[in-house]
Amino acid sequence: MVRIERIVAAPSPYGPGLVTLAHGILSGAVCQFLGGGWREIVVATMLGLGLGLLAIYSASHARVGRVFESLAAFLLSTAAIGLAKLIGPISVFVATLAGLIVLLPGLLLTTAITELSTRHLASGTLRMSSAFMTLLGIVFGVALGTRMGVAVFGAPVGQSAVALPGWTGIAAVLLASASSAVILRADPRDAPWIVAAGVLGVAAGRFGASRLGLELGMFVAALGVALASSAYERWRRRPAPVVLVPGILLLVPGSVGYRSMAALMERNTVAGIDIAFTMILTAVSLVAGLLIAGVLVPEPTPTATPAPPTP
Repeated sequence: MVRIERIVAAPSPYGPGLVTLAHGILSGAVCQFLGGGWREIVVATMLGLGLGLLAIYSASHARVGRVFESLAAFLLSTAAIGLAKLIGPISVFVATLAGLIVLLPGLLLTTAITELSTRHLASGTLRMSSAFMTLLGIVFGVALGTRMGVAVFGAPVGQSAVALPGWTGIAAVLLASASSAVILRADPRDAPWIVAAGVLGVAAGRFGASRLGLELGMFVAALGVALASSAYERWRRRPAPVVLVPGILLLVPGSVGYRSMAALMERNTVAGIDIAFTMILTAVSLVAGLLIAGVLVPEPTPTATPAPPTP
């Protein structure tokens, strides 16, 4: 526990400027995944940069940290309306969703279902409740910020996003994986393997989606990333989650959960429940892939470590 507390309290190996830049790049890259055009990517990148600055500020101010998700959602959604009026017609929903992608608890939801599947009921229920409350806070902040933005800047002119060339998808995967390594405070020596895991996860997910459908295709992606992370653990003598977590980070259904809660807030109950079912099915598919990989690959034999000295 002392070692874990020391790791948590340790500063990031990357400076605040690089961490802020990583937030912006990740939001812009995810905007491409969500179908955004160049204008949406520009707005999402600016929103991500603002989120990175706010995250650094809240880390040293406990009062802001307690309401960080809701406050960030409020500020970013308000800023999205203002940028839409400044830059021109955009899909405000896509840009806002991409800007908030770091806050969405998709990984927390997947971890909760994993713990429930392995009969760790107390921690699984706690994480599930935490993910639900985080989503509620974000959706409430976005709803309030959108109303404020419209009142201050006026209603933006909506426009469907314009499709981008195919090469932008490859660039987005590489940039998103590299940015996630910075945001997760990964060791710089693991960065190339984290990028490779992110590319593998997205490629396996798209292959599985083309064969089994979008939700069940995530099973193939999680299985591939988990097997690759196990091979990495044996080859490099490094913990498998170092590449496993960033590898599935781009696959977790955080954005789907946001869409579900947003639909329910707009009284669109049928669509909200339908999207929520998609979110749960996607998370279950990811968890199933991780669990099956754990069965296929036996755990490595632990090496003996010397006992710590007695104080």
